[in-house]
Amino acid sequence: MSGSISGGKIEHFTDLIVWQEAHALVLEVYRLIEDFPERVKFALEQQLIRAAVSVPENIAEGFRRRTKPEKIRFYNIAQASLAEVTYFFILAKDLKYIKNDHREKIDQLNRKITRLIQSIQR
Repeated sequence: MSGSISGGKIEHFTDLIVWQEAHALVLEVYRLIEDFPERVKFALEQQLIRAAVSVPENIAEGFRRRTKPEKIRFYNIAQASLAEVTYFFILAKDLKYIKNDHREKIDQLNRKITRLIQSIQR
């Protein structure tokens, strides 16, 4: 399986580029929500954080699972959480809390998770 920083053997989930990008997305979410209005602090903001954190969390958990079906299950959960993030970004943009829905970045991350799943299925 490729995707490490150095191109060598992947020994830890943090070596996966897909995890690194998912983690970067979480950090971006935390930066973006700083500007959200106070009235959405415990609604949209918390849902967005929960969904965003779930992506790298499930990639990490899937990485350590032993069987292919278990690994794929957690990577699929990561993709489902990424779909939630997509919606919350669309909503935040439509409410004018953010200017960019980050669709391209999210789509790229989704494709990388798909490739990770495909590499396991081979």
